[in-house]
Amino acid sequence: MTTAQICIMATMILYLCFVIFTGVMIGRRSKKSAEGFYLGGRGIGPLVTAMSAEASDMSSYLLMGIPGLAYLSGVADASWTAIGLAAGTYLNFLLVAKRLRCYSVKLDAITIPSFISKRYGEKKPVIMCISALIILIFFVPYVASGLAAIGKLFNSLFGWNYMTAVVIGAVVIISYTSVGGFSAVATMDLIQSVIMTAALAIIVVFGIAQAGGLGAVLDNARTLPGFLSFTQTYNAATGSAEPYGFIRIISMMAWGLGYFGMPHILVRFMAIRDENELTLSRRIAATWVVISMGVAVFIGIVGHAVSSAGRIAALEGSATETVIVQLSNLLSSFGILPAIVAGCILAGILAATMSTADSQLLAASSAFSENMVQNVFGVKLTQKQTMLTARLTVIVIAVIALFLARDPNSNVFQIVSFAWAGFGATFGPAMLCALFWKRSNRQGIMAGLVAGSAMIFIWKFAVRPLGGAFDIYELLPAFLVALAAIVVVSLITPEPEADVVKAFEEYDK
Repeated sequence: MTTAQICIMATMILYLCFVIFTGVMIGRRSKKSAEGFYLGGRGIGPLVTAMSAEASDMSSYLLMGIPGLAYLSGVADASWTAIGLAAGTYLNFLLVAKRLRCYSVKLDAITIPSFISKRYGEKKPVIMCISALIILIFFVPYVASGLAAIGKLFNSLFGWNYMTAVVIGAVVIISYTSVGGFSAVATMDLIQSVIMTAALAIIVVFGIAQAGGLGAVLDNARTLPGFLSFTQTYNAATGSAEPYGFIRIISMMAWGLGYFGMPHILVRFMAIRDENELTLSRRIAATWVVISMGVAVFIGIVGHAVSSAGRIAALEGSATETVIVQLSNLLSSFGILPAIVAGCILAGILAATMSTADSQLLAASSAFSENMVQNVFGVKLTQKQTMLTARLTVIVIAVIALFLARDPNSNVFQIVSFAWAGFGATFGPAMLCALFWKRSNRQGIMAGLVAGSAMIFIWKFAVRPLGGAFDIYELLPAFLVALAAIVVVSLITPEPEADVVKAFEEYDK
């Protein structure tokens, strides 16, 4: 192992130790109750709310996926995705955040399944059961994809055994999530978002310098047909431009719809200490997401120029997602201090992955221990037993995710894409109707949850492979089908009970 590799590894190990120590210390000061474990006692500030939401959202896609897309085919794919995500972030904070915070407090709901169930006055927890099952179905493999990303990162950098790296990542995440709950997760997400931001800033400046300056970066991009176009894309295999049509634009922007249904993001709104602080949170989150994704796209452009200058090897296929890793390795070759900085940048990738996995692990845990065990199965637990069950559930779900992550050849992006669509198309329409439509009823919501879940699988595996006009990201058609199911079934079934309507009217004032 070279000196540079030793410096990088030491930096990343120190970061992991820092994460464990900080998370555990925060957890020791946290409120020891279900609300404290899952919502931080509803005492989270606006900065933590904003940055925790964004860090838990972005995952390694920000530091690997978007730069890789831009490197491979130019700005179209990456930029339209980024535009959709930025719009989804802003609208989610604008339309959903404050209403969900107020309504969830009124209903005394601490999880998304319990909120939907209480919103419609369920006597038997059918909606709660369906919602909890959806969370478990989509979140467990989502957590597994994050662990797989950690395994691949350490394996590619240091040659570590893949499963050893996965286990280490899981142990770190479990340690602070199971001890500290939401407070530890949210605070660590804030810290990790700062590391992610620093990684983006350092690598883009270093990359421009290695490419020969900003002019050289832009000159290289202009020589590639369609590389800088929003209506064309660059085909590296043929060296030519290809049309980037309306269907592909809509498909990539549809990612933004997912925000309305992401349980691990929505609970951030429920946890803020004052709903009036969500305006500041919205501004912080929207500003950060626009700048960070813009820089991530530009890193892909810069990375291609650095390859053309011969400073790093040319990347192809899925290897383009390692452009930041390659630039970091190049930085580490300049000496010990640059190698330590490179380690911090690579810790940013680790931070991006962990900040998503911990939030998803906590959301999956709440779906089982709080909603399934206590509400659906009717198991009565003391406060101490509730906390023990919550922590054990975090460990069990992480172990299951470890098992699912055992294949080093799994496609992380495809798993993330499918899970994102699953949540967006099921909870998205349900949350919007629950918050904005008084006439919606529990029969309609049940129909929407089932229809959205079914359509995700149908469109992904039966319709989308037909290609052409059907080659649309499954989130969009499934979202529309779920929304239509809620509207139609609600209108053809009896109106909600008077007390449900009254509760809505009181909250909607």
